[in-house]
Amino acid sequence: MSPQQIPTVTVPELPVQLPAEGGPLLVDVREPDEWAAGHIDGALHIPMGDFLARINEVPQDRDVVVVCRSGRRSAEVTAYLARGGWQARNLEDGMLAWQAAGRPMISETPLAPTVR
Repeated sequence: MSPQQIPTVTVPELPVQLPAEGGPLLVDVREPDEWAAGHIDGALHIPMGDFLARINEVPQDRDVVVVCRSGRRSAEVTAYLARGGWQARNLEDGMLAWQAAGRPMISETPLAPTVR
């Protein structure tokens, strides 16, 4: 699958509050330190390096949006899922776009949520 064929979604196309009833499952494939610094509440965290071992955690009967910091890692995971039959889309420009749009995030640290 070429980069142009990878299904994408932009931040404005997603509900402001996620998870939304009937909305997509967000799968965050960033590393644990990136996740801890700031992530979307309700997202499923599966670091890219663990993805194949944990793929069974991603339901095939639900739309999936895959996210990373900038969209590069998540594009690879999205392509893999799409080839496997999942309805998956890559969040264009990733968490950087999410944060730039002022969308809500939570942190696992005492600091304010941010994207690393």
